Amino acid sequence: MTTEQASALAEQRSSTAPGSPTNLPAHAAPAAQSYRLFRTVWYAANLLLLVSVLLAGYGAAWEYSTQRYLKGFSDAVIPPMASSEEKIEAILNWMAHGPARRDAGAEVSLHSRDPIDSLNYRSLLAVCGSATNAFVNLADTAGLVSRRLLLLDSRRMAKHVVAEVLVDGRWIVVDPAFHVIWRGADGKLLTRAELADPAVFSAATRSVPQYRPEYTFERTSHVRLSRLYGIGRVLRSSLDRRLPGWEDSETLSLLLERRSLGTLWGAIFLVAWFALLRVALRWYAERRLGWQTLRLRAQFRRACHAFMEAAG
Repeated sequence: MTTEQASALAEQRSSTAPGSPTNLPAHAAPAAQSYRLFRTVWYAANLLLLVSVLLAGYGAAWEYSTQRYLKGFSDAVIPPMASSEEKIEAILNWMAHGPARRDAGAEVSLHSRDPIDSLNYRSLLAVCGSATNAFVNLADTAGLVSRRLLLLDSRRMAKHVVAEVLVDGRWIVVDPAFHVIWRGADGKLLTRAELADPAVFSAATRSVPQYRPEYTFERTSHVRLSRLYGIGRVLRSSLDRRLPGWEDSETLSLLLERRSLGTLWGAIFLVAWFALLRVALRWYAERRLGWQTLRLRAQFRRACHAFMEAAG
């Protein structure tokens, strides 16, 4: 096949495929194999962009539904004009003495991070991770700034999960599984730094039934990357260097504790990524290969024109 023949073949194929490179000049015609490869990448990028947009729409609907559900719970449980401490007490009191709830069946994992699950199953509210999930989500809906806090053992594995809430400029510690706000002997609300003192910890926990003495605060973290195995330590080290204090963000904690919100922001990231990829591919086709691609607006106009002609 000569260069002219390859150019004519590529031009004929492109003219029948909306959104693909069109109008190949004879002096810059690529080989048919290169054209097919680029066309495959181009269509794949467009397909992934479309899937990402659909996923973002699904995530937005899911997050809206979750927020509406949490708002109903919040309005029923928390007095609207209460102070921050009173709101915390109201949530903990509801978790300890609320109405009867179902036990989680086989369809619900005890590691569920969906607040709709964690708020409705008694067995999930008895697990520190899902109890903290329920607390953080209700606290956020009530206007409190909160985040989860992992208590780690010597191997940096999580042994217990609690929550921190910003009250009067201090991150005080709340234990949703035991339904308590940690206080000192003088009644002062305690932070994790204060609870790291063995004497303060002992005085604060001795009156809590069945509290395990190994749930200490000498090692803590807001995000545990050990589940990523080989790359977890490297990723944490890189983030610590580039973004000091990254894991202290309450927004990050909420993303980890609400699947709908995590799905929405993950989808938005994918939309932005694939949109940039599409722009880069179009630039490469037009500037490097000498092809012309149809803009989305041109495709939309063509589709509308074809629809109007068919309707007429």
